[in-house]
Amino acid sequence: MTRILAGNSNCYHGYTIEQAIQGIAAAGFRYIELTATKGWTEHVSPDMPFARLLQIQDQLRAAGLTPFAMSGHCNLMDTARIGDFVQNIRLAAFFGCRYIVTSIGEAHLADQAVATHAQVAGHIRALLPELEAHSLTLVLETHGHEHGTGKVLAEIVRLVNSPRVRINYDTANVIFYGNVDPAEDLAACVQDVGYVHLKDKGGERTVWDFPALGQGWVDFPRIFEVLRAAGNESPLSVEIEFTQAGARDVHEVDEAMRASAAYLVSQGFAL
Repeated sequence: MTRILAGNSNCYHGYTIEQAIQGIAAAGFRYIELTATKGWTEHVSPDMPFARLLQIQDQLRAAGLTPFAMSGHCNLMDTARIGDFVQNIRLAAFFGCRYIVTSIGEAHLADQAVATHAQVAGHIRALLPELEAHSLTLVLETHGHEHGTGKVLAEIVRLVNSPRVRINYDTANVIFYGNVDPAEDLAACVQDVGYVHLKDKGGERTVWDFPALGQGWVDFPRIFEVLRAAGNESPLSVEIEFTQAGARDVHEVDEAMRASAAYLVSQGFAL
């Protein structure tokens, strides 16, 4: 199997899907992770007119980009948002995606401070019929203070106990939220990882600073070695989030995407 390397359209937060398609394709990627995160980056959305979704499909095809994954973040512990997430599952299937990405959200229930892992797993397990119906794998992102490490998510994934649910390992989130060494944490959960967000970390640990790959201090060679040693061929999706000020302009995003692609090639990957 040839490992999928992709550009994440969320790198173009604040810019259009057309700009994301153009920049990701120009950097040499052949795969794209589309973003459908309500209230944040809505490059695609279930609320879009059908004609607009078809137009985006045509633009992706013309650019030579395959939409293999969709970032459809919803709080899975908020029952009022489950309908939104099911719509994102169906939207991902419409685009021919194989993966749908989300974080779990804050696991607070009305009658207790924090839900147990078994309760979280129960919420996720309820989505299995939709995932099966649309041949999708749900990958849970390391995100937030409650679920910010692979070790924690592995416990939940194992309770769900389905090949349709795996971990999306975000290499910078585990530093920012979980305060762990990414390579060590990844090694502890690598058998449960089905997807990876490659994200670098700049600046102090708790500062929002996520530059182009190779421009921060994440030890990616160690991370790649952990994956290789485990025979884990999970897709790698590049995510660049800059600082809280955001990118200077779309040209800075394009350059960061090109630099990230060049870094991956320097590490022996083929786009």
